Amino acid sequence: MTFDPVSALKEFVRFSSVSTDPAFSEGMEGAREWLCDFLVEMGFDARVAPTTGHSVVIAHRKVSESAPHVVIYGHYDVQPADPLDKWDSAPFEAEVRGERLYGRGAADNKGGLMAHLASVKRLLEDQPDLPLNITFFVEGEEEIGSPSLSDILEKYGDELRGDFLLLSDTMSPTPEQLGVTVALRGMATMEVEVIGPSSDLHSGLFGGAVYNPIQALTEVCASLHLPDGRVNVPGFYDAVVDVQQWERDEIARLGADTEALRDYLGVPDFAPTGGLSPMEVTRVMPTLEFNGIGGGYQGAGDKTIVPSRAFAKISCRLVANQVPAEIAALVKKTLLERCPPQVRMEVHEGHHGPAYRVVPPGRSDTPVDQNAALARAFQAAEEAAVEVFGERPVYLREGGSIPIIGQLKAALGMDALMVGVFTDKDRHHAPNESLHLGLFEKGQRISRAILQAVAGQS
Repeated sequence: MTFDPVSALKEFVRFSSVSTDPAFSEGMEGAREWLCDFLVEMGFDARVAPTTGHSVVIAHRKVSESAPHVVIYGHYDVQPADPLDKWDSAPFEAEVRGERLYGRGAADNKGGLMAHLASVKRLLEDQPDLPLNITFFVEGEEEIGSPSLSDILEKYGDELRGDFLLLSDTMSPTPEQLGVTVALRGMATMEVEVIGPSSDLHSGLFGGAVYNPIQALTEVCASLHLPDGRVNVPGFYDAVVDVQQWERDEIARLGADTEALRDYLGVPDFAPTGGLSPMEVTRVMPTLEFNGIGGGYQGAGDKTIVPSRAFAKISCRLVANQVPAEIAALVKKTLLERCPPQVRMEVHEGHHGPAYRVVPPGRSDTPVDQNAALARAFQAAEEAAVEVFGERPVYLREGGSIPIIGQLKAALGMDALMVGVFTDKDRHHAPNESLHLGLFEKGQRISRAILQAVAGQS
């Protein structure tokens, strides 16, 4: 039977592999077992390898010690499908409508991973003696911050070390323009709690006399940004790497229509961004965002109280050279210093993840130019993009985070080539997630060209 990547992806999507909710453990197990079996059928030495959390799938094709070694990364876990009533079709019963395949994980990241699985499968069928060592490393915790990574590196780090990482868990601007991501932002999260009286108080009896924790919290939170949008935390920008002109030129190639983007997002206007365009600030600058805030009465009607507590959840997206633990410490110090003395404040740090950045060959004197396999891979991606898309790829920093990429770089010394197989219109993490099948097919062709070039077969 002829192999059909779309049918294979539909099978993969049907597993409800939601990593954050224990109720979906059966879906998690089903996804990794299906993936392991798929790789075994391809001729790989594949296994499900246990970790302190969700197991990983590791599969090897080793031809010789001297051959180049490409490590293909992906994740089989997905976001929860909620709210279910917003889906036009069942989230775990993949459905093709028009030029898109709909289902949770269709884009993030089962579709991106399947693009490489399909390209490898077909390539090895055509060239069974391809002189290339290939490892698939597929985790089940990317959507929850990869908490088992240290365990994974301790147990399996040696066998995961290759010449470079190849992955498709990042975006292209459109199905007609290939995006190659050259930087990912890091992450530092925390929760702030402001504590006032020992219990909620009658606002008529104590309002105005007791400092309201919600007022204190919002005053401190408001102080964390300047009127021009920059983060108002001393030392926050000290390690930020200057944006290079070639990076600005690549952003300009997007030809972004800010008015159309504003209308698509449904906002009256964009926030102040320190003189940068919205496209620039989300790609090249660090940010501090409030992800949630609460305190006091949340039910229907009125309850006139001075609440005893209030909280806010904060996340910082970080860029190259910013150390998450150091930034978290700066933000925590600033919060505590600005807390009014009439209330108490506690700051609980969350998870950290390093930023990652690689400069494509020819843009500057960087280690990438000295990594022959990765340099060939970048060149092959560029040449294939011209053939498949009609123009060279656009090299962009990505606003999102994949913490494991920076951690693998630090631990194993591997840089990454990140090829976009989904777009920002694919609604990953939202209801009606989908994958553009044209871009999916083009991604397979790019993947094949990269692997052939690294093997010296182009």
